[in-house]
Amino acid sequence: MRVIVHGGAGGVPEEPEPRQQTLDEAAATGASRETPVDAVEAAVRALESDPAFNAGVGGAVQSDGRVRTDAGLMTSDFEAGAAAGMDGVEHAVSVARAVMAETPHVLVAGRPAVDVAEDFGIETGVDLFTAETRRRWEEADPPEGSPRDHLAWLESKFGESSATASNDADLSDHDTVGAVASDGREFAAATSTGGRWFALAGRVGDVPQIGSGFYAAPAGAASATGAGEDIAKATLTRRAVRHVESGEDAQTAAELAVGEFEELTGSEAGVIVLDEEGVGSAFNTEGMQTAVVEQ
Repeated sequence: MRVIVHGGAGGVPEEPEPRQQTLDEAAATGASRETPVDAVEAAVRALESDPAFNAGVGGAVQSDGRVRTDAGLMTSDFEAGAAAGMDGVEHAVSVARAVMAETPHVLVAGRPAVDVAEDFGIETGVDLFTAETRRRWEEADPPEGSPRDHLAWLESKFGESSATASNDADLSDHDTVGAVASDGREFAAATSTGGRWFALAGRVGDVPQIGSGFYAAPAGAASATGAGEDIAKATLTRRAVRHVESGEDAQTAAELAVGEFEELTGSEAGVIVLDEEGVGSAFNTEGMQTAVVEQ
């Protein structure tokens, strides 16, 4: 099994070593599984449990003071599932897999997605705050009132990229996590996130959208991270896999996709790609930590 994982594209963390250790362990955990789907789910679950990343525990807080998680998963035989806007669900990737395996749908959102998690034995009601995220939220002078009131407040809080965001933005705005795996015959890709800090309550970005945050096809698979609205508009992972389908290797495909994305949007992103021969990664931010394991 060959596995590549990422911990988000953004700035360079002050202490990258603990994050890298978690990424290495997540990739190794995934590589020990029997199928690509098992591999990406196991790898992403490990990252969702680490508050250093913006997925699961420690995820970004939306304008109503809630942490909502999103995830998507897809295989190279075009099976896919995603879940979005889930309050209190640490392992969003497992809900996405349940949607793929147990329902006729590809995306379930909000409270009904939490109900799906409960029905299929995935823990709900988890406190996704950490001491640091709670402190940051309480110091942000959170708004009251209607969505229109929230929009007025988040104009000064929600940036289009880490380069243009307010001082309240930090690395965790881009620390979406993802994994891509292959057993030499089939591929799978999965991505999970807590979204963007101070986004409007109910906001859903690229992560649970097929072809944007994640994509898999017979030729290869990809997982993305970065400015979610623009990734969704540019369908970054579909763009990367299309380059693989056109004959490019995984590294070239990743570089071409991110280059096209930046030219189209002017925003920040990163992508990991896996093809039949190897792995690739590219980003236009200061950094993007990855780990690769093959066994």
